[in-house]
Amino acid sequence: MNALVDITLEAVGDQWVRAAQVFGVVLAALIARYVVKLAFDRLARRLERTATLYDDAVLEAARKPIGWGVWTFGTLLAAQVAGQGSDAEIFQHVGALRDLAAIVLLAWFALRFVKFVEAHLGDPRYRERPVDAATAAVVGKLLRATVLITAVLLGLEAVGVSINGVLAFGGLGGLAVGFAARDLLANFFGALLIFLDRPFTVGDWIRSPDREIEGTVEEIGWRVTRVRTFDQRPLYVPNSVFSSITVENPSRMTNRRIYEVVGLRYEDLAVLPAILEDIRQMLKGHKAIDTKRTLMVNFLNFGASSVDVMVYTFTKTTVWTEFHAIKEDVLLRIAAIVRQHGAQTAFPTRTVHLETPAQVPPAPDPPPAVGA
Repeated sequence: MNALVDITLEAVGDQWVRAAQVFGVVLAALIARYVVKLAFDRLARRLERTATLYDDAVLEAARKPIGWGVWTFGTLLAAQVAGQGSDAEIFQHVGALRDLAAIVLLAWFALRFVKFVEAHLGDPRYRERPVDAATAAVVGKLLRATVLITAVLLGLEAVGVSINGVLAFGGLGGLAVGFAARDLLANFFGALLIFLDRPFTVGDWIRSPDREIEGTVEEIGWRVTRVRTFDQRPLYVPNSVFSSITVENPSRMTNRRIYEVVGLRYEDLAVLPAILEDIRQMLKGHKAIDTKRTLMVNFLNFGASSVDVMVYTFTKTTVWTEFHAIKEDVLLRIAAIVRQHGAQTAFPTRTVHLETPAQVPPAPDPPPAVGA
């Protein structure tokens, strides 16, 4: 009887000791979480004084994974302590759960790091020459896909699933998937070519003479590119289309062209040389005209109802609204020059020459009838 009582007291004592150990582990995790938070806040204040991208990225990416890691590993350690000497099956999976948690937390850190760097590569606070947003997007997507695939494979290995079987299944099914998703793969490689060749980027105005595509690029995805047309409609273009059509990118033009034909009256031929010279001097002195580009003002041809003058020049700006304001100013100045010389712009006219019919002599009187 005394031996039974001793065994019972010893078991109760072990339970209390184990409970105290579990409590101590949880309390230690709570304290560690608080200390980690204070350390991150202090480190963040110190790193604010620098303008380095990657230390800020590491700090921001590690804040949440480490915080959750303290709680996760603390909980798993408490579960391991509580399961000492127990035959319950759930406690036998603590090691696998710990490995899986480490993989998830590392993948989470890597994804947050890539996202932060991608979002701030264009920030002038970190780089004197910001990286193009489209390039940052494609590299970020490739890195995130790599991290996710690696994390999934390692996670399957951690829970006891053979990676070799998964890879073998993927190899056998790859051909079938390729045939079933060839359009998807074509769009994927089309997006890859866009990112590599960079015929356009987000924000560019593009148009295609082969298709009815014109507007501003809003997003370049892995499957489709979203273009906002000028009437504000979204246009979704599969990326594979861009590998087989001609794409014009007016956003990359260096100048905009003014090309006009002005018709003057035939009566103004005498003052035409002076008008041409004044228009040339006006364009050369115009602040908005790029005189380094081709500048031509010439008598073009004899038209049906006018003598035609060609005006060919380029503006410094490429902004569409500014271009039209400059073109309006140039045309008004040309009209003023024409008036100064007493000339006028011609409009379609037709001159009809009427010919007076010749005088016909009167017919002679008929001869008198016989026997009259």
